[in-house]
Amino acid sequence: MIDESNARAWFDWALHEARKHGVGDVEMSLHASESALTRFANNTIHQNVSDESGAASIRVAIGKRTARVSTNRLDEASLRRATAQAIDLARANEEDPGLPPMAPPEAIAPGERWDAETAALSAEARAGAVREAIGAIGGSAAGIYSNERSTQFLLNSNGVFARHDETGATFSVTATASDSSGWAKASAVRAGDIDTLALARSASEKAALSKAPRRMDPGVYRVILEPAAVLDLVGQIFGDCSATALDEERSFLNGRFDERIFGSNITIRDDVRHPLQDGAPFDGEGVARRALTLFENGYPREMPYSRSAALRAGRPATGHGYALPNDVGESPVNVVIEGGSSTMPELMAKLGRGILVTRLWYIREVDPFRKVMTGMTRDGTFFVDGGEIQHGVRNFRFNVSVVDLLNAVEAMTAPGRASGEESFDMVVPAMLVGEFPFTEVTMF
Repeated sequence: MIDESNARAWFDWALHEARKHGVGDVEMSLHASESALTRFANNTIHQNVSDESGAASIRVAIGKRTARVSTNRLDEASLRRATAQAIDLARANEEDPGLPPMAPPEAIAPGERWDAETAALSAEARAGAVREAIGAIGGSAAGIYSNERSTQFLLNSNGVFARHDETGATFSVTATASDSSGWAKASAVRAGDIDTLALARSASEKAALSKAPRRMDPGVYRVILEPAAVLDLVGQIFGDCSATALDEERSFLNGRFDERIFGSNITIRDDVRHPLQDGAPFDGEGVARRALTLFENGYPREMPYSRSAALRAGRPATGHGYALPNDVGESPVNVVIEGGSSTMPELMAKLGRGILVTRLWYIREVDPFRKVMTGMTRDGTFFVDGGEIQHGVRNFRFNVSVVDLLNAVEAMTAPGRASGEESFDMVVPAMLVGEFPFTEVTMF
């Protein structure tokens, strides 16, 4: 792993090399991680791997020209060579009139994202949790259990020195029967916050309840989306929540910023310091991340601004920019959807007759302005009546507008950290949606 003395020494090598070439504006990002993964299938651990990696990325600016070179060789000669290559590329690049100067230093409160027990989680401990999970499922189980520790630094010639240390763990399990399956997944900064046995039992119960799934006709149904399904569907819209996307007129919010877009019960924030969130408290240029209210009671409120977008608009940067150069600009990455006060049993009772969806997959965009998405249900789709699961149903394909979806939310649970397949982890509730269009039925 990289420590502070390494980071400063390596940056000094790059800065010295740049100044030899008459260049004074240098930025360096450093990342080091140690990760380990236990993978299992057919009730057997078949992969147990660990990896240690480190990399440096060096950006130089020459007037309005900039370029970046990355390397995983962290010796003096390699870092000097990477710096010289960045200088050659910058001189060959066209000018970018919107390029801001290197970021100035600012106070950044450290994030509390480190857990010693998670950093030290052993292969034996992961294997023990997997064994217990397999025992709880009884049938065929597959999944992963991983843990990671990482350190990142960002330094520049204006005096920026930012550091972030983080740990994380992820457990995912799929229980498979002859004609059904169930799934559960969780991630956390602290492995101790993940109840692997409870996740296994949940996946097993979903597989049992969805056996012999029945065919139901496609149509518009009342639906409960569990948090993973909410994440994977609603998570598709946040690339549009960006000052750069708005400026380039590629956002579904263009021309609608004064309208109520979603239902009045929908408030969405971006907050890196939320206790269930993760990630560094600074962005790709070392700017402190500011909490934003993206949508309040359905209305758009605040958008992320990178330093480039802020310079164009004459506004302050919000700390959501990606490392320069890039063609994206910025986006929210610590999304929190405020929920409601209902419990899951209360949502089931309010649903009446409808469909309970565990998760979604293979989601693709159909209409970028209405944010129409298509995809399929997976690993636990159920018909509910009278507040109780009656039987499993064959999976559906859907075509749904996320805008329409968030106008049809009738009730929500309190939000919790959710993990899915299609998007970054978010803090989201389960949602009861009054109208959800299913267009086709699968054969399984």
